[in-house]
Amino acid sequence: MDFYKRMELVCKRIPAGRAASYGQIALLCGKPGNARQVGYALRRGRAGESVPAHRIVNAKGLLSGAEAFETPETQKRLLEAEGVRVRKTDAGWQVDLREYGWGNSIEDAEELYRIFQERGI
Repeated sequence: MDFYKRMELVCKRIPAGRAASYGQIALLCGKPGNARQVGYALRRGRAGESVPAHRIVNAKGLLSGAEAFETPETQKRLLEAEGVRVRKTDAGWQVDLREYGWGNSIEDAEELYRIFQERGI
């Protein structure tokens, strides 16, 4: 399994105006519980240059990927440009995942699995 190639495919499916959690990405890649590996891949550019990293937040909807961007405000700005409301909380900038979360379906997961198998990743 090539986790990073899988991750690139999964992340590119996150629609504009939606956010996904690190754990959600890991689960769709076939590695539940590997949310930290998703964060590592984003920080190190292991998932490819065209991955919409700004759409990936932590499980509480907090923008925690500032290290992966030019400035700490970049992720917030990019999300807002797509129509995602980002609000300031005591814990930091946050997206309401109930409203803006990517609700991938079981069909999405099955299609991704099929693609992984076809590509041998």
